[in-house]
Amino acid sequence: MIPKVFKEVIDLGDGREISIETGKLAKQAHGSVVVKSGNCMLLCTVVSNYKQSDVDFLPLTVDYREKFAAAGRYPGGFFKREARPSDGEVLTMRLVDRVLRPLFPKDYHAETQVMIQLMSHDDDVMPDAMAGLAASAAIQLSDFPFECAISEARVGRVNGEFIINPTRSQLEESDIDMMIGASADSVMMVEGEMKEISEEEMVEAIKFAHEHIKKQCEAQLKLAEAFGKKETREYEPEREDADLEKKIKDMAYDKVYAIAKGGSAKQERGAAFAEIKEEIIASFTEEELEDFGDLVSKYYSKAEKAAVRDLTLNEGLRLDGRKTDEIRPIWCEVDYLPSTHGSAVFTRGETQALATVTLGTSREANQIDMPSFEGEETFYLHYNFPPFSTGEARPIRGTSRREIGHGNLAQRALKGMIPEDCPYTVRVVSEILESNGSSSMATVCSGTMALMDAGVKLKKPVSGIAMGLISDAESGNFAVLSDILGDEDHLGDMDFKVTGTADGITACQMDIKVKGLSYEILVKALKQAADGRLHILEKLTDTISAPNADVKSHAPKMVTVRIDNEYIGALIGPGGKVIQELQKETGTTIVINEDPETEEGVVEILGTDQNGIDAVLAKIDALTFKPEVGSVYEVKVIKILDFGAVVEYVEAPGNEVLLHISELAWERTDNVTDVVNMGDVIDVKYFGFDSRTKKEKVSRKALLQKPEGYKDRKGGGNRDNQNKGRDNRNRDNKRRD
Repeated sequence: MIPKVFKEVIDLGDGREISIETGKLAKQAHGSVVVKSGNCMLLCTVVSNYKQSDVDFLPLTVDYREKFAAAGRYPGGFFKREARPSDGEVLTMRLVDRVLRPLFPKDYHAETQVMIQLMSHDDDVMPDAMAGLAASAAIQLSDFPFECAISEARVGRVNGEFIINPTRSQLEESDIDMMIGASADSVMMVEGEMKEISEEEMVEAIKFAHEHIKKQCEAQLKLAEAFGKKETREYEPEREDADLEKKIKDMAYDKVYAIAKGGSAKQERGAAFAEIKEEIIASFTEEELEDFGDLVSKYYSKAEKAAVRDLTLNEGLRLDGRKTDEIRPIWCEVDYLPSTHGSAVFTRGETQALATVTLGTSREANQIDMPSFEGEETFYLHYNFPPFSTGEARPIRGTSRREIGHGNLAQRALKGMIPEDCPYTVRVVSEILESNGSSSMATVCSGTMALMDAGVKLKKPVSGIAMGLISDAESGNFAVLSDILGDEDHLGDMDFKVTGTADGITACQMDIKVKGLSYEILVKALKQAADGRLHILEKLTDTISAPNADVKSHAPKMVTVRIDNEYIGALIGPGGKVIQELQKETGTTIVINEDPETEEGVVEILGTDQNGIDAVLAKIDALTFKPEVGSVYEVKVIKILDFGAVVEYVEAPGNEVLLHISELAWERTDNVTDVVNMGDVIDVKYFGFDSRTKKEKVSRKALLQKPEGYKDRKGGGNRDNQNKGRDNRNRDNKRRD
């Protein structure tokens, strides 16, 4: 018997709906829901252990996976099963995690898993836009200590009209692609890319998405109420000691405040703070530390945070001595690495990124193979964050989720400025060499310069900046911080990264940690970010004002030509023989693709030697050469036969045609060599295909003046000449006998 199903439906306002249901699947999980829109179905389950883990953080795992069976496809690879998550899946995990994690109590440390699976795919529904809704709905059905329902939604804009959760085809026409995470009361997360929109337009898009998210939160609460709201579980909270907290604050606050006000460098400041902490720890006995040593560290960190925040709010000063809107010193350099196709170093304060650019053919495109999307990227960016960049030694275990997320943000910031007619596949790699403050924004800046250094014709240069916010709800006082330090990232109420050109925003990423942040403050923060972006942009363009006119001498030049499909086989040759020999002879890389729209062959020629590229072009011209009826062409004799000469078009080497003996001259010709010899260059007229012989016909005699008194014999002179040619061959045979 099918169990009772509880269901709520959300109207998206344009004929589409999202349904949330529970009661049928995965009933041993602490909460489970199926979220459906069209034929797209997500199953989300949540489980949290009842025993607290022996750690001082929330061990939360958000896992999002797309099953290939959902789209009726097989996974790639030898084992034909889903393996490690793709970058696209990781990015969805990060989007959901960033909204959920702050809503668990700070002292809740139980192992918690949120698992979201795409079980059925619909080409018109993008599943990642519903992942946050599924996660929150499942948690609402559980007994987890969780602050409030949230949801996430994508917003696009086509022809000036906002669209909630647009289809992929709509998104291709949109100038905005933003994911917003929020509760009914507050916006908590924003991430996306835009086509140079203004700060006000960005805020309007957030408002639009938030109104829809409120409805999604309401539906979750109704579903939980109908299903039967569970009592929130009890768990062992962290120990607290108000007296100890006050004592440590009294001991630390003024000293921390003084050091913070001194405006020191990261290492110096860190050592001074550590010394204060050690003095405080030393003031307690071993027995006291054994009893509440963990609280000492916790309350010191709290006092340190309060002192630094108060310094900024009270005096407008920051840890390194800057004012709130001041940018750290910047220096840049391009063409740093001699063997790369493009390179640039960007250093801002204690953050440094070295970017490289590599140019290639479509063969080097990044292949995306997900159940929800198949395609390729001809521009992509990879970001590496080694431990030495922060002066640490730690294990390196593959590419982290953070590296994937930061690289994706920088890629979205830059990709809109790559021209549509760029012939190359372009890969940018950012190596973070120092980090204290946003390295992803340093990646955008170094990437911009490296692309211009490589000769990629960027539409406009892009810069990025990381901003912070410190606010006091009681007094209403707040400070927006430009170009935040790593420490300010942790102690602030909002950290957001904004990238753009001189004309507008191209990408953003925000995590908002305070409830009810006013849109007025958000707009002010974005405006201050714009000022910072323009300041940084000026530093970039002072270093390299425009893309280099040409690629570097050692970088490959790219030429793209189109040919009719009928010539593709001839260019490739049997078993690839022609194209392989051509690549070897010319030192080039040749890639042939088929344009499905025009049904043409698109030939990409990549090489460092222009002579080699020219040789390939000449070969293509020869293969695709089409003589025009009635035109005169210069040809070269390359073979002598009894019945004519094989000639090659001078302007299309390799393109051959038979010049019949009857077309050599008006006079009777007994031997071909009486008129032409090997290597002779002559002119011929092209007559097209002969209806009688079904072969191409060219004539030398048609360009000669007919002799006086010349008369065609019955049946036509050409046929008579052809017969004579055959007679000549017979006589030759008799002689050989």
